[in-house]
Amino acid sequence: MTTHTFTAPDGTPLAYRVYGDGPGDPLLCVPGGPTDSRYLGDLGGLSAHRRLVVPDLRGNGGSAVPEDASTYRCDRLAEDVEALRRHLGLARIDLLGHSAGANIAVRYAERHPDRIGRLALIAPSTRAVGIDLTGDERRALARLRSGEPWFPAAFPALEAITRGNGTDWAAVEPFFHGRWDDAARRLQELGRPGNPESVALFGAEGAFDPPATRKALASLAAPVLLLAGAYDLNSPPRAVAALGALFRDATLVVQPGAGHYPWADDAKAFGAAVAGFLGGRG
Repeated sequence: MTTHTFTAPDGTPLAYRVYGDGPGDPLLCVPGGPTDSRYLGDLGGLSAHRRLVVPDLRGNGGSAVPEDASTYRCDRLAEDVEALRRHLGLARIDLLGHSAGANIAVRYAERHPDRIGRLALIAPSTRAVGIDLTGDERRALARLRSGEPWFPAAFPALEAITRGNGTDWAAVEPFFHGRWDDAARRLQELGRPGNPESVALFGAEGAFDPPATRKALASLAAPVLLLAGAYDLNSPPRAVAALGALFRDATLVVQPGAGHYPWADDAKAFGAAVAGFLGGRG
């Protein structure tokens, strides 16, 4: 892994990591959070198939805090992706977005459809297109884990959070992983946001325009992969399928036994799905 920098059009220095040295054009991987992109790593060995370019979102990881805090908005972050494409000298990019990073990827595809080769949305948030999730949906999915040893403590905390009167987020962390072990705990810690302002302003007024985004995605020519974890409370398969229905050419994969970080739950299954999609021909 190597680290590089470039300068955004507003003058903010931004960092990105490169994993692998495979031939051909790289895969740009947009992290969620917003947080330091190090939690993505090389996506469970995906760098064996494609060279990965993984940016740190502004104000996170190795990227500088911007002078204008409004640039933390999701739609503004999409323009940092475009700046990185130009910096790399690529006519088109294959783009992957995880979690909240999928919102950035979708807004990028909306604004720059001709710059997208293939689009992979992994455990995607659906805020950019206005697909809402209910507490009942999350609780029903959570009950599938009732046999886990941590479930008796985690489920009441989840019930309280989904009903609006709970704050024990640490107790529900096991629900975001296919298995709750030391590796999952380390990954959870790596993905913890470290810049509260960037998180608070990510969805500020103007960040999303669901009707316009839906309309634009309906005409996107690029092939799209949507990969959901079967147990993912953050991005339930039903919501991911609804997102996929907005595209002309979409493939949905639901990875069994996986949570919000499917490459960590089963790297082989994840790599086969994503590498197979990226290696296809549209």
